Amino acid sequence: MSQLLQHLINGLAAGTIYALVALGYTMVYGVLKLINFAHGDVMMVGVYFGYSTAFMLGRAARQSLWGVALVFLAAMVGCALLGFLIERFAYRPLREKPRLTALITAIGISFTLSYGFQLDLGPLPGASPRAFPQIIKPNEWFIIGDRDVVIWNWQVLSLAIAVGLMLLLQFLVFRTRFGRAMRAVSFDHRTAALMGIPTDRIIALTFMLSSALAAGAGLLYAIKDTSVSPLMGLYVGLKAFVAAVIGGIGNVPGAVVGALLLGLVEEFVVGYAASTWRDAVAFGFLILVLLVKPGGLFGRVAAEKV
Repeated sequence: MSQLLQHLINGLAAGTIYALVALGYTMVYGVLKLINFAHGDVMMVGVYFGYSTAFMLGRAARQSLWGVALVFLAAMVGCALLGFLIERFAYRPLREKPRLTALITAIGISFTLSYGFQLDLGPLPGASPRAFPQIIKPNEWFIIGDRDVVIWNWQVLSLAIAVGLMLLLQFLVFRTRFGRAMRAVSFDHRTAALMGIPTDRIIALTFMLSSALAAGAGLLYAIKDTSVSPLMGLYVGLKAFVAAVIGGIGNVPGAVVGALLLGLVEEFVVGYAASTWRDAVAFGFLILVLLVKPGGLFGRVAAEKV
């Protein structure tokens, strides 16, 4: 029983990180019907922003609340700016082009970021994986029994930060004028523009918001995994995309539920089977869900005219 509880905690901690990245996929898909394959690499850039900020701050960034907050703030603001630039100069000129063009552009941006960051420039770590600075000193906060169940402080903080960001996003989407405008643009951006909604601004803000969430998720992942590398976004981004599809891409609660399920499935496979089966079972779970519900758990299958 204690082993089951420990795996449940670990799975939820991993799932919340996937959820923050998956929300970015689902927000961009919701407003543009675009699968932004560069989103995972934007997350990687956020980790690099955090890495550089932590090293520039030195010991001040470690084991102090304001230092950790500054690292997160720098990464999220930097990635929000990156998201704006990507939307403005890569996707906006292609908005009226066939969707395949934008999709190929997204793949191009993904490879540009992941391989461009392998250059050894200044404070950037270069191509080799490096240890991420220990901005949160690991401590055991809760121990049940004779160390049968251990909850680390970074797991609690990750869960608190992820839940806080998700609640903030929920408030923005469903309780603010920006959220109403975003939902109107996702329904039909041409009609929304005719009604006076600044669609370009709303889409740019959506990219900035999703990129900032990805940066926060990337830092949580780097704290857990304790490493940073230019290709880390490919792996995490792919898993988060799978989570968004499981939940029903375009659906905000669905992305969260899909991510939590994926995190739990992976953790239970590692705990009760073999770690080498983790990815195979995760993608098998995706295929199983799509066979039963092609639109995902919370998605809807929309008919298209041909």
